[in-house]
This record gives sequence, structure tokens and C-alpha cells, in this order.
Amino acid sequence: MKVGAPRKIRSWVVFQVLLLHLLPQAVHSQRSQNKLNITKPGENISSLTIQLRGVVVDNGIVQVTFSSPQGSITGIKYDGIDNVLDDEVDERRRGYWDVAWYEPEKKFKTDKLEGTRFEIITQNEEQVEISFTRTWTISKRGSLVPLNVDKRYIIRSGVSGIYIYCIMERLEGWPDVDMDQIRIVFKLNHTIFNFMAISDDRQRSMPSMADRNHAMQLAYKEAVLLTNPRNPMFKGEVDDKYMYSMEDKDNNVHGWISSEPPVGFWMITPSDEFRLGGPIKQDLTSHAGPITLSMFTSTHYAGKEMRMGYRNGEPWKKVFGPVLAYLNSVSPNASTLRLWRDAKRQGYQFWTKADRKGRFIIENVRAGNYSLYAWGIGFIGDYKYEQNITITPGTEMNVGPIVYEPPRNGPTLWEIGVPDRTAGEFYIPDPYPTLMNNLYVNPLQDRFRQYGLWDRYSDLYPENDLVYTIGLSNYRRDWFFAHVTRNVGNNTYQPTTWQIVFNLQNLNRVGLYTLRVALASAADSELQVRINDPESDHIFTTGLIGKDNAIARHGIHGLYRLYSIDVAGNLLGAGDNTIYLTQSRSTTPFQGVMYDYIRLESPFKT
Repeated sequence: MKVGAPRKIRSWVVFQVLLLHLLPQAVHSQRSQNKLNITKPGENISSLTIQLRGVVVDNGIVQVTFSSPQGSITGIKYDGIDNVLDDEVDERRRGYWDVAWYEPEKKFKTDKLEGTRFEIITQNEEQVEISFTRTWTISKRGSLVPLNVDKRYIIRSGVSGIYIYCIMERLEGWPDVDMDQIRIVFKLNHTIFNFMAISDDRQRSMPSMADRNHAMQLAYKEAVLLTNPRNPMFKGEVDDKYMYSMEDKDNNVHGWISSEPPVGFWMITPSDEFRLGGPIKQDLTSHAGPITLSMFTSTHYAGKEMRMGYRNGEPWKKVFGPVLAYLNSVSPNASTLRLWRDAKRQGYQFWTKADRKGRFIIENVRAGNYSLYAWGIGFIGDYKYEQNITITPGTEMNVGPIVYEPPRNGPTLWEIGVPDRTAGEFYIPDPYPTLMNNLYVNPLQDRFRQYGLWDRYSDLYPENDLVYTIGLSNYRRDWFFAHVTRNVGNNTYQPTTWQIVFNLQNLNRVGLYTLRVALASAADSELQVRINDPESDHIFTTGLIGKDNAIARHGIHGLYRLYSIDVAGNLLGAGDNTIYLTQSRSTTPFQGVMYDYIRLESPFKT
């Protein structure tokens, strides 16, 4: 969706490893068959025919069938395959949109956004664009999400794919609503698609849904132990869709490959401005089924803090997409991995990083009012540009030099970890040999994606909790990646208290020391801080925080939180001191926090 000519934002920044993104300020604000044939550019479109099956669009490369007026994709014919989608499921559940929603204090529901009206928007020699719309009325309250919906599909000449986007709108005065998830789902033909690729180093043959249905469920329904798979190579592995999650900034292309015939099906996200949560928000990609998703919003790895909620009749309108469902093929003698390389070339990225000189440019920004945020690896906290940014069609804006001064009250006495908003630098244990995903056996950077790592803490610290001594301990070896509960058996869990032991030589008894605690994740947890006496009143508590569930979902971060805690000098002593960090909530194994970085600062005058 273009608004005038491309817009650009240029600037210089003073630190180099900087990730920037713009956030819109007003985020809340009888069935017939029509067959449209596209051949080559410049040739005429054949006449429109009406039958009793649905809407069929054919450009000579790919033929797509839609239910009408609902607007689900029921069939995709490509390269000799009658349907790359799963013919064994209901036709409305093969390629579809859905929204997870509820009115406050009411039951959770899923709406598949089925249309009630079909319309041809564009029909020419270059492309066909069709629309399936639904208008909400008060009579639908409680049964349909209170949104006007316009689902759009574009098929272009010479392109083996479908461009997909949706315009969603709520009008002023409509009922309160919460929306936890908006997505597109494709369920593929399980008889041919069995190899999944989501990145250069995360590719593998996958178990089938039938394998999962005959597997043993583990701690939650998404995680299963494959006990009797059709292909014996999967036996004894764990499968869980959350093992294949990805940060939005990296989630440009993912999908499936069939070896016979050699065909690929890919979800390509060419830009990210319509996604919710920023560049390091994590979400689902593809997973066993075979299933491919395009996630626009969700509470995954974030919790209810990331839901879309509208109150007091607030109006809102947003375009989600476009994304591209892309198909490709190679000759029978060629490597099917060429399909992955070809799919990667179709996309680009919206988030931007500053270059080595601190310069950045954000292009093709939609017209509107924005706030500019930034953060950098090696620095705590967030930067927000002091002025609002208004983008109009065809403009270029130079915001000038940006200077970020990270929070600091005094010199660093000691630090643990690296401020990068993840817990990836800390100790990640080996998985249980009987609960492994073989994709993640060798890559060190993805060890955290294995199942059951939360229980390894109880194995390593069966009675006494972690003690970290400044100057002697090494955070890569001695700091467990997640501060979790202790499993004492019989589905019983205990709070855990970690200790940081450090030595102070030049004590300032009247000054204020500052303890910086940056959390990479929190799930139904409460972090309490005590100084030198584990039985004393805590000097700080977060209270109950977090719903990102990154511990259970094989993540290394969720939502970032930074706490700056005053420590009175008279609580410390000359010589050895101990900071006690207690995670006090302990109903389940998945409650806990992940630390990003911890630092103690002395007063400026010591």
C-alpha cells in the first residue's frame, strides 16, 4: 500500500550497534465462480465466467481457488500439483485469516474473518486484485470480532504467488475488545511437503501431524515426544512448534520443500511496519503439519502487555500486509535447496541498523505521525527522539545528530553479562538425551531451543542455589540462563534465591549505590532484592510481572525490562557483601526470569 512517493528519514547517531524502528503514535485509532486468466503482460484478460464453485484466478503459472464470498484459499494448483494445500481438511481451513479475540471478562473466541461480499478491484493485463469484505453490525456482537474486514488478494502476471493483505477497521462507539492474535494460516499437502526451512542454519526433515498425534505429550500440549513415527529417524525426538520461533527482524522468509516434485512453498514478508512489537519480538513461523504462518500480532513471548485492546468506543484502522505466498520449482535433477535460496531473494527488511559511522536511513515509510526509538548492544535502556516525526508523501527528513546518554549514576564496580536484551551469553545446559531435537544438537547459538532445559537447574542445584562470586565466577559458565523454580518432585516447586558475592574496599556509607537489573524475560514471576541478609525485608521487588512464557517456549528473551535500584551505603560493609535475588513465585516450572545484564554502580564520590 503506497502513499505517494517514498519517504526517507536520515540521521547520524553516536553509537554504532544501533537498532532503530518507527512506531505509529495512533496504533489504536448464491456462491459463484469467477475465472480470471492472466497470461503475459500486454495480452488481454479473458472474459469473466460465473459458475457454482468459487473464484478462480489463473495467471498461467499458478491457479488459485477462493471460496466465495468467504474469501478463504481452498486450492493452489502449481507445476503439475493439483493442490499444494491439504485436501483432507475442510476447505475453509486450508488457507485463511483468523483473529483471536474476546470482549473484556468474556470468553476467548477465534474468528476466521469470513467475508459476505466478493468484489473485483482490478482486472487488467498486469494483475487481478479481488476483495472479500464483511461489515460488522451490533446484531453480530458476541459472535464476530467487532471489525469491518476487507481481505485482498493480488495475482500478478509472471509471479508464481499470491500477494495478501487485509484492511481492518473499527468505528467509533463500537464495543470494547481485546485481540491477542492476528494471522494467516496455510495447511499444506502433507503427502509431499516434508522438509522445512526457516533460516540458512535451521532446516530439516520434519515429522508429520500423524506422528504428533501418536506421540506422548510432555509438559504442555505443543511439546510431544515422538514415540512411533513413520520415519524411524524421528523416534525419541521432541517436536514443538515454539522451537521454530524467530525474531521479527529475521523473519523474512520461511516455508516448506517437496522433493517429489521439487517444489517450494514460502511465506515472504517484504517489510515489517505492520507487525506489532518491534524488531526483536519473537513469533511462530512454520511447524509440523505441514503448516506455514504469517503472524501479524500475537502475545507470544510477550503476554497480555502486547495484546491489542480498544476501550470506550475508540476507533481504529490498520492495513496488515502485504505478504507473499510464493511458490517455486527446480528441475528434478537440481538440488531442492536452490528453492530456499530463490525464496530468500524475494524479500527485504524494514528495521534498520546504523552503519559503522553511526548513520541510518529508513525508507518507504507510510505517511503518518511517528515516534522514533532506538537501542544499542552494549548499552542499557532505550532512546526516544524528543520530537514527534510527521511523514508526508514524497518528503525526506534529516533528524540530525542523535545523542543517547545511557542511564548511569556512577562508575561500574562490577557487571554480569552483556547488555543485548537476551540471556544468550549465559550458561545453557545440555538437554536431556531422551528429549532432544536433533536440529539443535550442534549449533551453539540455538542450544536454548531444546526442550526441558528449565528442569536442568534442579539437576545442577538440587539443594543449594546458584552462588556467583565477582572476580572468580564466569557468567558464561556459572550463571544459569534462566532463574527458575526448583523441582522437588510430585509437581511441587520451590522459590529460588541466587547470590552475588562481591568485595568492597572503599565503602561510601552515606552515598547511594545503584544496582541496575535488566531482565530479558519474565513469566508469572516476582524478583526480590535483599542486601547481606536473606531474611531481611527486601529493598526492592518487581511485584508480579511477565507473561511472555519464554522459558517454556524455548526462547532466550521476551519483553525487556530495566530496573534501577537504590542501595544505601549503610546496607553494605567493607569487605565481602552479598546481594540476594529471590524469584518468589513457584507454582509451576515455567515461572521465572531471564537476566540480560546486572551492574553495580558506586556513588560518584567514594
